[in-house]
Amino acid sequence: MIRRVVAEQLTPHPTVRRELVDLLYTAFPQVLALGVTSVIVAAALFMLQRDPVYAVTAVLIVVIGAGRLASLWLYPAHRPHLSEREVILWERVYGIGAAAFGAVLGVLSARALQIGDMPSAWLTFGLSMSFCVSMVSRAAVRPWVVLLTSGLLLAPILVMALLQPQIQFKVGAVLVVLFWMMMQEAARHLSSAFIERLESRQALSKRASQDFLTGLPNRGAFLSTLGSARGHLAIIAVDLDGFKPINDRYGHQAGDELLRQVAKRLQQCVAERGIAARFGGDEFMLLQYVHPGQTGCDEAATLARNAVTALSLPFNVVGLSIRIGASAGVVVTDHQCLAEIGIEVVLDQADRALYAVKRAGGGSWQWFNDHQTLLRAAG
Repeated sequence: MIRRVVAEQLTPHPTVRRELVDLLYTAFPQVLALGVTSVIVAAALFMLQRDPVYAVTAVLIVVIGAGRLASLWLYPAHRPHLSEREVILWERVYGIGAAAFGAVLGVLSARALQIGDMPSAWLTFGLSMSFCVSMVSRAAVRPWVVLLTSGLLLAPILVMALLQPQIQFKVGAVLVVLFWMMMQEAARHLSSAFIERLESRQALSKRASQDFLTGLPNRGAFLSTLGSARGHLAIIAVDLDGFKPINDRYGHQAGDELLRQVAKRLQQCVAERGIAARFGGDEFMLLQYVHPGQTGCDEAATLARNAVTALSLPFNVVGLSIRIGASAGVVVTDHQCLAEIGIEVVLDQADRALYAVKRAGGGSWQWFNDHQTLLRAAG
């Protein structure tokens, strides 16, 4: 059963997974509150009993809790630039941190049972149950996190309860197992419902924001993405050279197939760090997150150069090897500059750079004339 749950829930669609991981990293207040409470409890138990295990667990709670808070604090800054692989890495960071914290709480409760400190056992068990409830309410969107964390937390308690001579502890151990099973079922159910809801919402949104011919985002989707973007950006307007003669000579079916292949090559150019969109006809726009300053300009230049080069290579359309070309206009800016001068103004600047290339014969790329001004605003 564990393998089935893990297999089903580890591989949602990348866009859905990104939203699920975003939800995991909204738990800063809860993690802070539980961490502070756990430190206070562990420190109080040590001061009362002077048990070295209590002292070690108190230190571990501080260290692990600080690490979790640091990751929760850093995630929003990294989020806009994350690739699919990096999203998975951040999910694992969250899961490992939660599991380590749960394991320490489990050891704390088990130690109280081992030394016969029943008031402390009652206190730490209540703390552990609070942590479990918090995990289900927050991390159920990724059931493997709940599965691993609760297992590491409850296993030491279960083992220590079974070692106690009183029958009440053995009955309690059975109840702990049942509680763990119910947690997994609740997490699985909540995750399935949430993923289904996200997939339905994204399917509706995709139909409204997708170019029907190429499958790329349309103008509206590109503008929406640009409006919500954060950080430094390269915006590149791309127009095909020589598309109309191909369309006129070989027909609209060949023209449509050529546009689909163009879209695929542009999407490969931006890869996971941005998007390619079709604005209509044979005009496309690229958006990619870049680093500040000259490094970002170099990245934008590389993207523009790669796009022009990729579209100059032969296309296999209706059994024919067809060559066209492309021209590109490039602007580098950031979200603050976009807000100040307006998205349409920046897009117009990219278009003006593009058509300067077209007038010069095409087949190349060019900065907008005032790009140094934009660069200073973005740097």
